[in-house]
Amino acid sequence: MVSIVVPVFNESSNLDALWSRLKQVLDGLGREWEVVFIDDGSRDDSLKILRGIAANEDGHVRVVELARNFGQHSAILAGFRQSKGAVVVTLDADLQNPPEEIPRLLEAIDEGNDVVGGWREERQDDAFRRYASRLHNRLTSMIVGVPMHDYGCMLRAYRRHIVDTVVDCDEKAAFVPALANTFAKRVAEIPVGHDERQAGESKYNLFGLAKLSLNLITGFSLIPIQALSMTGIGIFILDAMFAAILMIHRIVYGPQEEGALWTLFAVLFLFVGFIFLALGLIGEYVGRIYIEVRRRPTYIVRAVHGAEADGSEPQRN
Repeated sequence: MVSIVVPVFNESSNLDALWSRLKQVLDGLGREWEVVFIDDGSRDDSLKILRGIAANEDGHVRVVELARNFGQHSAILAGFRQSKGAVVVTLDADLQNPPEEIPRLLEAIDEGNDVVGGWREERQDDAFRRYASRLHNRLTSMIVGVPMHDYGCMLRAYRRHIVDTVVDCDEKAAFVPALANTFAKRVAEIPVGHDERQAGESKYNLFGLAKLSLNLITGFSLIPIQALSMTGIGIFILDAMFAAILMIHRIVYGPQEEGALWTLFAVLFLFVGFIFLALGLIGEYVGRIYIEVRRRPTYIVRAVHGAEADGSEPQRN
């Protein structure tokens, strides 16, 4: 079975077209399939449309209704937990990634890969966003240790054991593609189409991308805090050498004019900058520990509709 997991947030204008195209693709696969839509606290008619789709598709469509907006990656984790397929494909609801690319992802999975990512080789976004995404992808590749052109593309396929491992991690600030790649033995990437958004608004802005990058750095690597420790040692050594030179200079040449005082001020401000940077990064790590220790649920499922689900009991994970 193939499970398609689709997070949805205020995409009512795209859902009918998405379902029409997606169903046509799935009917042509020649294998069992299910679709798990996750309504991530939508404020438009998205949930109503999704429930209508589930009511018309006996046993094939399930709608997971979250209590509020928890974010894309938390919604994907909720969909992972509800999915049953041996292969799970994630897909955005905005139709920028064509559902018609799904068979190509499944072919790459059938070749023995654990994870297959889509690469939006010709992105239909503005230049500033493309450059920011390129920088994010390079950073992610370096930290995760699995080079990929496009970690931000949600058109991806995962084998069941990868999905189960990601869910079992139960991380509160998970970045699903990066987390999955750390557990995969074989990872592949294939070019996929990318269309302009026809309706609705993008849910990712530059602030969201920066926040995701910060979560990635603090969630997957100790390099920044280790680098700060080494920097601290280096600054201490340089400071000691500088102090020794000033002392020798004063002994040999006597007191000088106030030029040296400004140099000391400049060095002091440099040190203050390093201290504030260190405190900020340490604060990020402490904040992540605080989030994990509280053990608050990553998402709350208010109800599950369709696919023989009675929707009666909320779930917390």
